[in-house]
Amino acid sequence: MDLNLFLQQFLNGLSIGSVYAIFALGYTLVYSILGIINLAHGAIFTLGAYFTYALMGGTFGFNGLLANVTLPVKLPFAIALILGSSLAGLVGVAMERIAFQPLRRQGSDPLLTVVSSLGVAVVIVNLIQYLVGAESYTFPAGAYGNLPSAINFGSPENPIPIRSVQVVIFAVSVVILGILTYFINRTKYGKAMQAIAEDPTTASLLGINTDGFIILTFFLSSFLAGLAGTLVASSVSIAGPYFGIAFGLRGLAVIVLGGLGSIPGAVLGGLVIGLAEAFVPGEYSAFKDAVAFGILFFMLLVRPQGLLGRRFIQKV
Repeated sequence: MDLNLFLQQFLNGLSIGSVYAIFALGYTLVYSILGIINLAHGAIFTLGAYFTYALMGGTFGFNGLLANVTLPVKLPFAIALILGSSLAGLVGVAMERIAFQPLRRQGSDPLLTVVSSLGVAVVIVNLIQYLVGAESYTFPAGAYGNLPSAINFGSPENPIPIRSVQVVIFAVSVVILGILTYFINRTKYGKAMQAIAEDPTTASLLGINTDGFIILTFFLSSFLAGLAGTLVASSVSIAGPYFGIAFGLRGLAVIVLGGLGSIPGAVLGGLVIGLAEAFVPGEYSAFKDAVAFGILFFMLLVRPQGLLGRRFIQKV
């Protein structure tokens, strides 16, 4: 592989890896607070893409209850991205109130909460299919304004073309990761979330509104899922209601690889898997989905706690 191709693939890997990181952070936030894996995260990923598509004035197809419907608004991509992701965040809050809170108040086994989240995912996916059908939807060509189709990161003699959409995705991902890192580590709300993650009972005794912060956590988690779904969909397309299932599984691989509950680990795991997938040879691209789980399997053998995770100590 020559240097130009290596750099091109490296930059592509950083772009998709940063989206994996954002998506996996949503998993990590919920796991840190409640100690559960939210299997509806992939469905929220899909929902965020549909929300943004609709807010940009996209028309739904000929199937479903909303066949040929177009909203009476046509927002710029940036505004639609924030609003669509926020709507996904509100769906996450509703999901927590309906599917998670009753089980938590009854002190149910965490496994039941995981099963409940799986049920929510099935409901969301089927509801999407009922409303807008199963066809694919492509974002308008001018979603990113007047940017050229590709940006040359090399020289005229040795070009390294990268799709503009990939550059935008990477830039947005870096900004979001920076904002989230600042929020978690530097603000009183972020520190309160860390306290709840460490010991919810003690945090509650110290006057922290644990229930309110659980709602905030689900909003942020679902916001990140909707954001990641839109960024991916703008690069490829919304490939139907099951669009987020594969990314949901890959997100699980990312958080386990990075270390369950570790925010830096989720970022590192996303970048590692994104870069690994980028360097899969073209003739083996059909097996790209196996890369994430191959890396995960190897990691579980040599370091079960993940790259940046802490080793669990069981007291007896």
